[in-house]
This record gives sequence, structure tokens and C-alpha cells, in this order.
Amino acid sequence: KHNSPVPVSFCITIIPSHVMGKALGHVAPSDKLNIAGVGIGGKGRVNLRAMSSENIVALCDVDWKYAQACFNDYPAAKRYWDWRIMLEEMGDDIDAIMIATSDHTHAAIAATAIKMGKHVYCQKPLTHSVYESRLLTNLAREYKVATQMGNQGNSAPEARTVEEWIQAGEIGEVKEVHAWTNRPIWPQGLERPKEVMTAPDTMNWDLFIGPAPMRPFHEIYTPWNWRGWWDFGTGALGDMAIHILNPVFSSMKLGYPTKVQGSSTLVNTESAPQAQRVEYTFPEREGLPEVKVSWYDGGMMPPRPVELADGEPMMQDEMGGCLFVGSKDK
Repeated sequence: KHNSPVPVSFCITIIPSHVMGKALGHVAPSDKLNIAGVGIGGKGRVNLRAMSSENIVALCDVDWKYAQACFNDYPAAKRYWDWRIMLEEMGDDIDAIMIATSDHTHAAIAATAIKMGKHVYCQKPLTHSVYESRLLTNLAREYKVATQMGNQGNSAPEARTVEEWIQAGEIGEVKEVHAWTNRPIWPQGLERPKEVMTAPDTMNWDLFIGPAPMRPFHEIYTPWNWRGWWDFGTGALGDMAIHILNPVFSSMKLGYPTKVQGSSTLVNTESAPQAQRVEYTFPEREGLPEVKVSWYDGGMMPPRPVELADGEPMMQDEMGGCLFVGSKDK
């Protein structure tokens, strides 16, 4: 009750829910992205878990046994075998798509999604060929959607630190770089198996093959070992150089090499070699000198630096390492 003769006015301020909600750590379901996952049995499940604050509305995989754990994570999400049918049926209800299939199907899925105006997160290596990579680059530029490649190895702050050291000249002028990995940790250097197996009922083999040449099902290809087969993967170099060489490219402003020379264990047309060494020569650019970048995999390693302390391993983690050789230090 108010006895004052002075009129009293009340001011009501309406703040949009997305302002206060996000400030308080709450986002309304209507303000979240609707995300679909394709290839969800392995790394895809990990990626979706990092996106689980959004709405996971659709899940697609050609191997439902391998994908079962991810299906269990999101019971409300609609399940599909074929990503084309998923996009046809749910295209209007999907904002973004996560792709973690085998390398040979990345481009087709990503290109279709981008042309539909969907944002795309695609696992590395981005594509199965250079042509496909250029295609996706042009499409992303044309359709102006948000795109991201799953290159976790170059997302760590340590990568930025190394780049700053190199660009600041901490080790002098760099004309030589060596990079290596312990991969492959899957079968490589193999001929195509002659034994013909029957695909399990929980797998759609035709959909796994996709754009690759048809071949009979064999358990050696899936769910993880496709990386070593040229029809489906890109071998140890394609699988791991995307991580380990990325700070080299970014810190030294590398473009295309003028020369590439390789040597390896026995080669065939079916799968990548068991081990290899590849030397790339990059020309002078933006005031920087010509640089040779050598890649090693399958157990091959560069000469051990004399400056490295005795007992200090060159393979400090499970993936590999990188050595910049400068005029002042390494």
C-alpha cells in the first residue's frame, strides 16, 4: 500500500533468454545446434561426446555393431545406415554434420552437406585425394558455412609455442626439418586377401565400399584397418603427417614442394608400404630460404641429434615427433 500522492511507476526490463541463459550456463534447446553424426563407431563417438551440449538428432553408420555404444549414448537420435537417406529425410532438421568415416567417403559426405548449407566438422585427413581437398575448399568458400577439420594434434597450445619460436628466429634460419611417427600400427604392405568372407548382418558392406572399387568383404579391412589400404585410406603418412607436419607448414609458411623423393620397403598397388622415408623440397618464399622436410614412418627415424641428452627418447609420445634444424640450434 502506498500513501504518497506522488505517482509511482514500475519499469520492467525483458532480457532475452539466450542472454541470461548462456550467462548462467544454460542454453535453451531451441538455441542449440541440431547435429548429425556419420561414422560414429570410433573417433566419431569421441567427437560427438565433445558436441553433446548440442542436440544430437541423427546417427549414421554402416556397421551398427561397432556403432552400438554411440547409439546408446543418444537414444533419441534417429538411426541410419545411409547418410544420403539421412540428409534427404532430415535435411531441414539438421544444422551441422560431424564426419568420421573412412577417408575415401569424407569428400562426398562433406560436399553434399556443404551444398545443403550445413556446417561441417570432418575428421582428418580431410580427403582421399588432392582434387577432393580443393573441391571442398572451393565449396566452403562459396557456401560460407562453418567448417573445421579434426586435427587435434595441431590444436594444442604447444603447437602455437613452437610456431612462435620458429618465427621469432629462436634457433636461427631453418633449412632442414625431420618428422616421424610410430605408425602404422595397423596392417600395411599387404596384397589383397584372396579369401572371401561373408559380411555380418550388422554391417552394410556395399555402403562401406561407397565410391571405391568393389571388392569382397574381409575382416582385415574394418573396423579400423582400412587406413592402410589405398582404396579406403591414405597410409601412415596421410593419417599422421596431418598432425605432425602441420606446425611445420604453418610456422614456415610452406606451400607446394618443387621436388619429392621417396624410398620405402616393398610396394604394391593395394596397400601402403610398411615403412618409408619421403623428402620434400620447398622453394624460397616470403624471404625464407629453401627447406628440405623429411618424413619417416614404420620405425624409420632421422639421425639422433648429438645435442640430445643420453637416454632422452626421440619418441616421447605414442605418435611421433618433429625436429627443426636451425643455424643456431635444434
